[in-house]
Amino acid sequence: MNIENITKKLSESHGWQAKYREIMLFGKQLPELPEALKVGSALVSGCDSKVWLYVDLDESAQQLVLIADSDTRIVKGLLAIIIAAYAGKTPEQASQFSAYTLFESLGLISHLSPSRSNGIRAIVDQIQMQANRLA
Repeated sequence: MNIENITKKLSESHGWQAKYREIMLFGKQLPELPEALKVGSALVSGCDSKVWLYVDLDESAQQLVLIADSDTRIVKGLLAIIIAAYAGKTPEQASQFSAYTLFESLGLISHLSPSRSNGIRAIVDQIQMQANRLA
């Protein structure tokens, strides 16, 4: 699942309920994080739901590798979008890219609760911080 396919599916979905269903389907495609990796140090602070996030570097390709999971289905779907948005990016590209802006352009932020929007921002901030560390 790549970001182009995701944005196409979302743009073809008419109405928030249809977009919501698509987001939930994206989340079902995200692999579940093993329980051993669901540790406190991987939790993203600033999210109401539990979000575990790992950001690493594929040194041979010089691209970020992100894995994440959540205890809620909608957030898992939002994470799938975020992971796809950062896929294939170098740390330098990722540090200058904001998935939050992508969410705004897709019209998703306006349909999310303020706390969920803040959680998206916290996840993006964490990715950018890790990308800067890996750059």
